[in-house]
Parts: sequence; structure tokens; C-alpha cells
Amino acid sequence: MSEAANRISAIKSHITQSAPTATESDTGTNRTMSTDYKFQGWLGLDKDAANGKMVWQGYEPKPFEESDVDIKITHCGICGSDLHTLRSGWGATNYPVCVGHEIVGHAVRVGSQVKGIKVGDRVGVGAQSGSCAGQKGDCDMCANGLEQHCPHMTGTYDSKWPDGSKSYGGYADYWRGRGHLVIPIPEGMSSECAAPMLCGGITAFSPLTQHGAGPDTKVGIIGIGGLGHFGILGAKALGCKSIVAISRTSAKKEDAMKMGATDFLATDEDSDWAKKARGSLDLIVSTVSSPKMPLQKYLSLLKFNGTFVQVGAPEDAVPGFNMFSLIAKRAKITGSMIGSPQEIKDMLQLFQEKGIKTWNNNVPLKDANQAVVDMEDGKARYRYVLVHEKHVNEAPKL
Repeated sequence: MSEAANRISAIKSHITQSAPTATESDTGTNRTMSTDYKFQGWLGLDKDAANGKMVWQGYEPKPFEESDVDIKITHCGICGSDLHTLRSGWGATNYPVCVGHEIVGHAVRVGSQVKGIKVGDRVGVGAQSGSCAGQKGDCDMCANGLEQHCPHMTGTYDSKWPDGSKSYGGYADYWRGRGHLVIPIPEGMSSECAAPMLCGGITAFSPLTQHGAGPDTKVGIIGIGGLGHFGILGAKALGCKSIVAISRTSAKKEDAMKMGATDFLATDEDSDWAKKARGSLDLIVSTVSSPKMPLQKYLSLLKFNGTFVQVGAPEDAVPGFNMFSLIAKRAKITGSMIGSPQEIKDMLQLFQEKGIKTWNNNVPLKDANQAVVDMEDGKARYRYVLVHEKHVNEAPKL
């Protein structure tokens, strides 16, 4: 059982943590539907793709292996990472690239080595599609259930498989990747809600469980966007004592309070915000990607032994700060990246039981170019989800 699962169990002991296992139906003809399908999707050919100039065309996925699953995609969330990658914001992108790593659909081909997934299952995959799985015998991260930190990981897009093949994401008809990173979607949870949780959701939720958030914790969430709204929802699901939403203006205050925030700080509207809230928070999760954050003031909000976790990934360096912000209060500043497959399963189970739903805007897949432009312009409230309408209409009725 993962550390995160242990903490969730302490709050909600009846949540079942066991992973699914293979059954007799995992063999024979249940391993594959017709494989007469092509891989095609919205491809970014250069940096201009981020300006709504992706092109729909075919591509060659990795060769299918018996450890793989093919997914017929019905939904794919739009993540800020997609925009960073399309414009080479985090470094040079290996074009052509098909972004999208919040994928939900149905398994249409399942390798013989894959356990717990059968053809027809509704499943998803997040930002990670592969890891070394300890095959080299020297990976502490995989050995300890922290595959998201594997130095040999394969990202869901703009990455390489061990054989040199490129990985392609979910703005597409189909996805192919390692079965042990494919996540079953809980019965009763809608695909449009589940998809953004597979990256955005776990990115904001994992640091809460890592640092013991629960009924005695006062949490601050910086940035009320796609990630931040999941931070508020996650803290609410964990029953945190207080949840302070922190944003530049009060434009999203009403929404934040509906999500579960108990207080709100508008940093551009109240010059004394840091003074008023000084030393009030046990844990801060920063979801913003702006390098202009007032980091020194954010750190002043921490209590003794408090922790500041950065999950947003600015393209440029963030401001410096006075080390006494940490020294005097024994405070910590750290980071977090997505979550392990087990953490994702635990989160989905908790969110389903607590009735947590993504605040999402659905957009037809055909309109992906306009959606990425609108995402960049900050119009999402709070996650865009691309819907493959043809595949939705063809999907099994649940």
C-alpha cells in the first residue's frame, strides 16, 4: 500500500486499496477487438501550433507489445502542459507532436501480459505512459511505488520508448502504451469528469496526501485555475480544517467558495493580505506557472514547520527569497510531480465516494485548435475536455 493510500485510509478507512487482478476473461478472444484502425490526431508541427495551428494527420505509434493496451479515445482533457509543449516553452519539442495526457476511452486491444484490464473496459491514462518497472534492477523509485519519478519514464507525449519510438498523446483517435499505467475508471464516474483528474487532478491532490492533509490541516491553494480548482476540491475531499484560496483578484472568489474554500485572499486587491494571514497555514500548494509570484510573501503565510509545495512549472526562473523565511520557522519548500498509478486509483475512488466532480467545459475534438487558444487566454472554467463525439456515440452503454 502506498504512503498516500495509508493517509487516505486514516481519514476514510473503508476505502478499498487493492488493485484489480486478472481473471479468466482476460484471456483468449477478450484480448482484442478488430485492429483495423489507424492512428491519427491533431499534430503540432512547429511552435505555431500553440496558436491554434495543429494539423490533423496520421502517425506511427510504437510497435504493439504484449505489455501494451490500445485505447479508443472518447475524452481528453487539455492541460497547461500541452500548451508549454506545443510552443517549446519547457525546451525544444520533438515535432511532430500529438499532445494530450488526460485520456479516457475503451480498451480495444490488450496484451497477454496486462493484468486487470480487458477489452471493452473504460480506462484512462495520465501524463506517464511507461517506466522501467524495475527491469534494470536499480530503480528505487519503481521499487517503492513512485514510478512517476523513474529516471527512465516515458511521458505520454513528446517522449521516447525504449526502442526509440515516439510517444503520442490523446488529441487523437487512439492511444497505445504500457498496460500497468492504464487506470480503470470507477463505475458511476463520468468520463468527462475523470479525464482531467488523470493529470490535473492528481498533480494537485498528491501533495496534499504526501504532506498529511486532513481534518487538522489548514491549507492554502495558490492559483484558482485548472490545477488550483482540483487543489480546493481535493482538500475538501480530505476534510481539511480550512481551505484558503489565493488568487490575484476576487474574480473567481464565488466559484472557489462553491468548490469548498473557506476563505479567500486577493493579492492584487488587498495590500495587507500577507500581514493579515501571516503564519496561518500548515501547507501551501502553489499551482501557478507565472515566474512573477510573490514567493517571499507566500512563505510568510506558513506556520512553524509548514510546507510550501510547488506544482506549477514556470518556463522562467522564479524570484529569490530570504532564507530566514525557512530558517526561522523550520519551514520547507519542495515540489511534486503527478502521482503513481496507485495514487491515481486512490484519488479516483475517494473523489467518486465523496461526489467530487471536475468543473469542466466540453469541446468537440474537431475544435481542438480553438480550444488551445481559449485555454491560453484563460477562458477555461476550469478544465477544457475534448470530446471525440463519434467514439462517444460508438461506446458501449454503461
